Amino acid sequence: MGGAYLTHISYGNIVVISGFVIIAIDFALKEKIGFGTILNAILIGKFVDLIQFANIVPLMSNIWLGILMLLLGQVAICVGSYFYMSASLGCGPRDALMVALGKRMPKVPIGAIRGLIEGTVLIIGWLLGAKVGIGTVISVFGIGLILQFTFKLLRFDVKNIQHESVADTVKAM
Repeated sequence: MGGAYLTHISYGNIVVISGFVIIAIDFALKEKIGFGTILNAILIGKFVDLIQFANIVPLMSNIWLGILMLLLGQVAICVGSYFYMSASLGCGPRDALMVALGKRMPKVPIGAIRGLIEGTVLIIGWLLGAKVGIGTVISVFGIGLILQFTFKLLRFDVKNIQHESVADTVKAM
């Protein structure tokens, strides 16, 4: 949001741009870039803009219902992450960064790595002028814990994942 405030570019387009910046970092860390990585970078941002334009997510007037909706959304994200990362067609830019850092820090729980990434993004956003509220803080700390629990429950070790690159997928076709 901070980037959107500063540049007057839509939040979704900022998500796309930042996704490609993170893909460059992933590439530098030698994490494979697959079709899933590229599609995620583009589609997440475009869907964010579409959802904001259509105004289909209700604003919660009750803080407890808002927190519940936030946490349920995070559970859905974590379960969805398991399914799409398991396909091995390349995970999204931020998840690929999480995988790359997880491989380099094998003793650090993946939930802590995800929390570190989200916390870094929170600080950058705040420095760029984004608002930080209770939902933002819950989201940053909650996603790592929920992701760790979900992956443990599903016996998914993201640090051992081997994704297919775009070249590998094209070759297999």
